[in-house]
Amino acid sequence: MTLRYGGLAAIAMLVPGVAHAEDRSYCPTRPSLGTTACTIAPKHVSVETAITDWTLDNQPDRRTDTVLLGDTFVRVGVTDTIEAQFGWTPYGHVRTRDKATQAVENAGRVGDATLGFKANLLHPDGNGASIAVQPFFSMPVGRAPVGAGDWGAGVIVPATLDLSKTVNLVTTSELDAAVNLSGHGRHIAYSEVFGVGVKLAHHLTVTLDSQVLRDEDPEEKTTQVLGSASLAWKARKDLQFDVGAVAGLNRAAPDMELYVGISRRF
Repeated sequence: MTLRYGGLAAIAMLVPGVAHAEDRSYCPTRPSLGTTACTIAPKHVSVETAITDWTLDNQPDRRTDTVLLGDTFVRVGVTDTIEAQFGWTPYGHVRTRDKATQAVENAGRVGDATLGFKANLLHPDGNGASIAVQPFFSMPVGRAPVGAGDWGAGVIVPATLDLSKTVNLVTTSELDAAVNLSGHGRHIAYSEVFGVGVKLAHHLTVTLDSQVLRDEDPEEKTTQVLGSASLAWKARKDLQFDVGAVAGLNRAAPDMELYVGISRRF
């Protein structure tokens, strides 16, 4: 990992447009479906938490309600263009009701942890056109149905483009070695997010996203289509609050997701 970081840092030194840490504005990854291409400046840490996140999946044979509490993503600035990342879900509760028998199952579990890094290749402050590469590795520290049950890995490629001072386009491509539904082994999953962010005021931004996700699980291959709307308010230069909603746009996708979050830079 040290050699990889060193090589990426050397490449980043050749890329123009690197912002000084003191000039870089705060850019959390929350709250949209995609992710930001910008990185946290060196000597800074961003803690981004979903205070609560509820998802409803209402299928013909069953209804599943999933609530995550304190789902947290930590980003640590390593160089002007590289950040280290750590994510963890400290608690999740899943309630499943069988519609035929009316039987209800409840499970409260710790979720999995994720390790990774993001290397920005152009404009780490996110201004203008920006692109990054974000590999990650998930560790099965939790248990099903909140945890996946096995290790997984993937790579995310976020890109952003400022059309004006108030309008920003976002795309996020992702390729995963996702854990099988059985909890053992892996399969290919991939997704694409397209979004637009609009500043309604100096500290208030609304983001509209759409996502197509293809999952090649050997037990059940699915294609999900999602739409999202979220609102982010920067109360201070290092503090952001957000709310958002996601709607499933086809039968394979969960029906609805609602969340409230907070992001703080130190």
